[in-house]
Amino acid sequence: MKPSTARFFLHLLGWKAVEGVVPEKKCIILGVPHTSILDFVISYLYYTSVGGRARIMIKKEFFKGPVGWLLVRLGAVPVDRSNASALVVSLIKHFDEVDTFHLCLAPEGTRKPVHRWKTGYHMIALKVGCPVYMGYFDWKKKIVGRGEKFELTGDARADTDRLQRLYEEKHYTARHPEKYVTK
Repeated sequence: MKPSTARFFLHLLGWKAVEGVVPEKKCIILGVPHTSILDFVISYLYYTSVGGRARIMIKKEFFKGPVGWLLVRLGAVPVDRSNASALVVSLIKHFDEVDTFHLCLAPEGTRKPVHRWKTGYHMIALKVGCPVYMGYFDWKKKIVGRGEKFELTGDARADTDRLQRLYEEKHYTARHPEKYVTK
């Protein structure tokens, strides 16, 4: 999809893109709060509209037939979610294979309510040596952006807890607010 087409659809849906493409060639952009499959649609339209190409993880079982072809065209990366360690290694391999890779993922790890976010993003960022951005979508204000850069300290659990607190302070509204749990 062309950026102008994505801008048109984003505008048609009433959304406003707040920031442009991440300046680094490789990065992780978090997507919070993640409570609906429509978060992917808004995120895709947003990042495409500002001239970026984001990659997302989708379980490998969906990559069959025409759906698989479409998912690859949309920037999806097939992953095996049954083994967390293998998933992280697989994503690091994807980062290493290309010159530019902007991976978008939800630290919650699911669209269901989660009190304690996953730390896989942290391990990937440190292994690849890329920054992490605090991406967001606010369904009440209908704004979407890549957010600010989040500095990692090396302590995955402490960083993720701090990250959760920072998101809580922003008061973003999820598509399904009952599924977005704050600590």
